[in-house]
Amino acid sequence: MNLKRIVTGVALVALIVGCGNNKEAFINDNIVFAEKQIANTLRVSKDINRIPRTIESDGSLKEVNIYNWTSGFFAGNLWYMYKLTGDEKWKNEAITRTEVLDTIQYWSGNHDVGFMIGDSYGLGYRFAGIKEYAPVVVQTAKSLCERYNDTTKCIESWNYRKAWDGKTEWFFPVIIDNMMNLELLYEASIISGDERYSKIATQHALTTMKNHYRPDYSCVHVVDYDENTGAVKDKATCQGFADNSAWSRGQAWGLYGYVLCYRYTNDKQFLDFAENIAKYIIEHPNMPEDLVPYWDYNVFDKGFKAEWDYDPNHKLIGARDASAAAITSSALFELARITANSYYQVSAEKMLFSLSENYKARENNQYFILDHSVGSFPHNGEIDVPLAYADYYFLEALDRYKECK
Repeated sequence: MNLKRIVTGVALVALIVGCGNNKEAFINDNIVFAEKQIANTLRVSKDINRIPRTIESDGSLKEVNIYNWTSGFFAGNLWYMYKLTGDEKWKNEAITRTEVLDTIQYWSGNHDVGFMIGDSYGLGYRFAGIKEYAPVVVQTAKSLCERYNDTTKCIESWNYRKAWDGKTEWFFPVIIDNMMNLELLYEASIISGDERYSKIATQHALTTMKNHYRPDYSCVHVVDYDENTGAVKDKATCQGFADNSAWSRGQAWGLYGYVLCYRYTNDKQFLDFAENIAKYIIEHPNMPEDLVPYWDYNVFDKGFKAEWDYDPNHKLIGARDASAAAITSSALFELARITANSYYQVSAEKMLFSLSENYKARENNQYFILDHSVGSFPHNGEIDVPLAYADYYFLEALDRYKECK
């Protein structure tokens, strides 16, 4: 394996050694910063039905309703603050911000309920042992399974929509992000004893493995299926640079998803697959030295043509995506724990250290931990901004770093 990106450079070695010798101080410094930022958010976020997501151009807090796919992350950030500090004030705030999402358990409008409920009620059940949250997880899994099709052998992500060309119709689109919802299904099976949820999760993972991934272990963002035959009708992107490119957050979702599938199933094919995805990400020739990727790995490469109109001179065309690094770092910490392979551990640490060192909130960001994430460049949406889910996976990575040997 090519370790050049991980262990070369005097500054990098000093950073890793320094953090290794001062692990507790590194963690505490990041917790203190997170406490300050989240406390600021709570002071201005008065309506609990409005969920913090990012900031406006003037630095003011931007909030969304409970049906936005990111609605569970702020509660999740509070739950992680409780786990990291043991302070009951974070638990109390987390409960308030969790229970406002109660009706989501009955909603089957798209696949994102895994984020919305898993990262709120799910963490409350796991971290605080709140037994009343368990039935909510199970009911949400039941609602999610309404989107499963036994012919396609996967869970429909979005309802009908058109692709970038304005002509191609997607009737049963499945996106790589859907791998993140499988944790909710596995947890529901453990709670309820009903294996249907875990079987659907495993089948979805197998179908995605077969149809979303290329020989080099990069993934397609969107696969559209014929729901009557199960045939693949289209492979394309929605948030990436091109249909044949590697959207960085999508690569992170996939890695994280297959690591969690192995955690719940002990099926070695999922572990092997996760390791191949990890190698693709870490050793990608376009991965920056600090292991915080561009929003798409192929944005500057010849042979990758975007379907959407863009200005190649846009000053942010090469924007980094801190959210992709945070998700990847968290997944790599777990992969390192499972395999005891220092290759993953060192990579995870470097990503985490880089985020802490150079991607922390700037002056105009008073409410979130990280800056420099990208929501959707093709939609000209949320470019080089803080995002609630970047903070969520940063805190999770920090927690996993804290617990690793």
